[in-house]
Amino acid sequence: MSALSLPAAAPRRGVRVSFEFFPPKTDQMEEKLWTCVERLAPLDPSFVSVTYGAGGTTRERTHATVQRILNETGLKPAAHLTCIDASREEVDSVVRDYWAAGVRHIVALRGDPSEGVGAAYRPHPEGYANAADLVRGIRAIGDFEISVSAYPEKHPESPNFAMDLDMLKAKIDGGATRAITQFFFVNDYYFRYLDMVRANGIEVPVVPGILPVLNFRQVTNFASRCGAHIPPWLAERFDGLDDDPGTRRLIAAAVAAEQVTELMERGIREFHFYTMNHANLVFAICHLLGVRPVQEKAGFAAAV
Repeated sequence: MSALSLPAAAPRRGVRVSFEFFPPKTDQMEEKLWTCVERLAPLDPSFVSVTYGAGGTTRERTHATVQRILNETGLKPAAHLTCIDASREEVDSVVRDYWAAGVRHIVALRGDPSEGVGAAYRPHPEGYANAADLVRGIRAIGDFEISVSAYPEKHPESPNFAMDLDMLKAKIDGGATRAITQFFFVNDYYFRYLDMVRANGIEVPVVPGILPVLNFRQVTNFASRCGAHIPPWLAERFDGLDDDPGTRRLIAAAVAAEQVTELMERGIREFHFYTMNHANLVFAICHLLGVRPVQEKAGFAAAV
């Protein structure tokens, strides 16, 4: 089915969506973030997550953003939490603070070194050793919903899929309840990975992470660091559009629509969007999936 052939008034069809935001660094970015949250909230996402920077560099802003979402909206926030550059005591304190604040969902990640992606990972001498260890620590503190990462093209530091899947299984065995994939652009890679996950006895949802390509150069940089394949046809679609943001947005919508509608046709009903704090494109893609605003569930306070 072509992406544009979906009926204009398509029902939700049991589709569930969630959104990832990143915390603002400036007043202008904060205004943009809350415009994005306000735009997407009526779609009644299962949850919205807020990221951490490398080495936990946005820790305080992440906490503040999660708290504001919890206080001022009807959305269910999921806080990203990493174990890098922090002791167990420091991490556990953050987890307990989230529980006390009413947060019941954590996205548990090992995290990238403060030097950035590609730098050697060094566990804190008094910290959690890896993401599986972190999951066990979170589970010991409270009955959280715990999401973890998954890699359809394997983690760039894993020597092979077998070891990568062993780590995913360790995270699930430790108490994780959902896996969210790194972004990908070749759907067959996702389904190949899903087959391997199930063959390894892992039965939790493995939600595809979708990244709309608003800035092709930026996405190419992301992909090179995380091991995601950029197919030649995708590069061709954005060729020559570096100085044409309007056309890039149209192409981005078409590419993402093709990807999610094919996934839906092949049975997928849950999607996690890496919004990059850009709301309109994600809203349009959700519309194509049949996800419509549920105004009475938006729950926004007047201050937003």
